[in-house]
Amino acid sequence: MIRLSSCLCALLIAGFTSAAPAASSAPAVSSAPVPATSVVSAASSTPVLSTSAIPSVPVTSTVKGTGTTVGSAIPATQTVPGISLDPNFPLWNETTTEEPEAIRGSLGATVLGPVNDPIDKQNPDFLAPPTTDHGSISNAKWPFSLSHNRLQTGGWARQENIGVMPIATEMASVNMRLEAGAVREMHWHKTAEWAYVLKGTTQVSSVDTDGKNYVANVGPGDLWYFPPGIPHSLQATTSDPDGTEFILVFDNGAFSEDSTFLLTDWLAHVPVEVLAKNFQVDDSVFKTIPDEELYIFPANPPATDKAPSDPQGTVSNPFSFSFSDVPATKLSGGSVKVVDSTTFAISKTIAAAEVTVEPGAMRELHWHPTEDEWSFFLEGNARVTIFAAQSNARTFDYQQGDIGYVPASMGHYVENIGNTTLRFLEIFKTDKFEDVSLNQWLALSPPALVKAHLGFSDDIIAKLTKTKQTVIGPA
Repeated sequence: MIRLSSCLCALLIAGFTSAAPAASSAPAVSSAPVPATSVVSAASSTPVLSTSAIPSVPVTSTVKGTGTTVGSAIPATQTVPGISLDPNFPLWNETTTEEPEAIRGSLGATVLGPVNDPIDKQNPDFLAPPTTDHGSISNAKWPFSLSHNRLQTGGWARQENIGVMPIATEMASVNMRLEAGAVREMHWHKTAEWAYVLKGTTQVSSVDTDGKNYVANVGPGDLWYFPPGIPHSLQATTSDPDGTEFILVFDNGAFSEDSTFLLTDWLAHVPVEVLAKNFQVDDSVFKTIPDEELYIFPANPPATDKAPSDPQGTVSNPFSFSFSDVPATKLSGGSVKVVDSTTFAISKTIAAAEVTVEPGAMRELHWHPTEDEWSFFLEGNARVTIFAAQSNARTFDYQQGDIGYVPASMGHYVENIGNTTLRFLEIFKTDKFEDVSLNQWLALSPPALVKAHLGFSDDIIAKLTKTKQTVIGPA
């Protein structure tokens, strides 16, 4: 028995020794005697790898108190090459005189075919994208200037939805203009309607399901919101001789302004005897009902902003909100102010932020955990790179009047690449505004963990910020 045990131990020790790397290719190992039992345990449970796969990274061994030989971890940042530090700025803009070409550094070639020079100059990162772009992301830019416009007596309306921007599945929008006194006729939708007034004053009126009414004048930078199915109307006042213009956002990307429930359209398609019975009047009363929808039409301007007396009272939660009166939070690179159901109680499905970014500054790297972002650029020039995981990234350039879209959880930033203040809206289909800051996430994570991922020094770790910066100034 003793001889058999000795032979077995010798065989195991010999096998372990032959599997180890040659002494010339491995660092010194402690010469402390290692019990045979420990060697058997290590050989039976721990695979041994050759260091030839990573020739530039030394692998050291130590002997723990238990006597087991263990290899130290290789820093993660040393297992793959580092990123390129070459700049990836936009190569031109609308004011430069050079001709856009599909060339960045040593990549690409000149365009030999016909070109649309104005579009190329507005979108340098389409024709000559940064080298950090990779893979495939659907188009996330739509200018309202490309939307078909519906012209009416008294105004116009143009829309954006998945028909023109397939990526925007959660929200759609309408840009509408009403001349002074003109009316967007009484109507309702299956979806909620959220609005931001661009210019002039719009009088909104509505009645809720409890029969409570509401009338208010909504000015520039202010909002209104009507829940799904709640009837309402919009009319331009004379506070501005040009009337009013506004952006409407609907919480369904498939929404179409052409499928709205309109008062005149409905009554024109109900038998007149039914109308007479419903309103308890003579048939002749209805001879003035239009046989086609009015949609937008001229009318006398509203004489008052007071609602008619209502035995049920007025609505409990106002349908409008004076967002222009909310003070913006000043930041190192601009400002931000947020509105959601915590401040605008009726707005249960739309939250928003109005952001300004000074030249050279940026809306910090961030993402929104569960909700898509629909953006509208009010002023200035912006650059946005969307990161969609699995090495997919794409950069977009935006001007005033453009719509942007970032699906939920996709990382992004918004950089001001112009010479004037950038101002835009971030809008979400949710009751509460939420985002995650990359800088804050790293600052509040264990430093050793961040170092292992990114190779940061203690000085860099100390510069990470534990509070959200939201908009940061130039470096």
